[in-house]
Amino acid sequence: MRKGLLAAIALITLVALLGCTEAGAAKGWTTDFRLAVKAAQKTGRYLLLDFSGSDWCGWCVRLDREVFSKKEFKDFSEKNLVCVTLDFPRRKPQARKLRAQNQMLKNKYGVRGFPTVIILSPKGELAGRTGYRPGGPKPYVGHLKALIDAHKAKVSQDEKKTQ
Repeated sequence: MRKGLLAAIALITLVALLGCTEAGAAKGWTTDFRLAVKAAQKTGRYLLLDFSGSDWCGWCVRLDREVFSKKEFKDFSEKNLVCVTLDFPRRKPQARKLRAQNQMLKNKYGVRGFPTVIILSPKGELAGRTGYRPGGPKPYVGHLKALIDAHKAKVSQDEKKTQ
């Protein structure tokens, strides 16, 4: 009995660390920032924080429908990102702890409008900030790649300066 319980806990923890879903998050996304940070550090993937008003923000709905739900974005994110939904719904119920986490992160990153997408390095450094962009998944993925590549280049330059 005890071994079965431990195995179940280990499986649940592994699923969470790999950025899989929680209640209210789309497949491949998590709502738990702390677990997402651990997963990013463990895998070396960048974090994508999607600050959204899922039940009232038209641009947020468009970003999800036109980009985040498309195969091209999903393929890219699966290999390169740990995606976190930080939702600010007006009509949908939300757990108090989740609401507090989202508000704290909104304040920390100075989010003033929705959608805001923040890209963080696996170490938690700000790599970029963006939002809705027209054109669908291909240009959006290209935009995210450019933000990540620019950050990697900057880190590489900084490391060379300190050697």
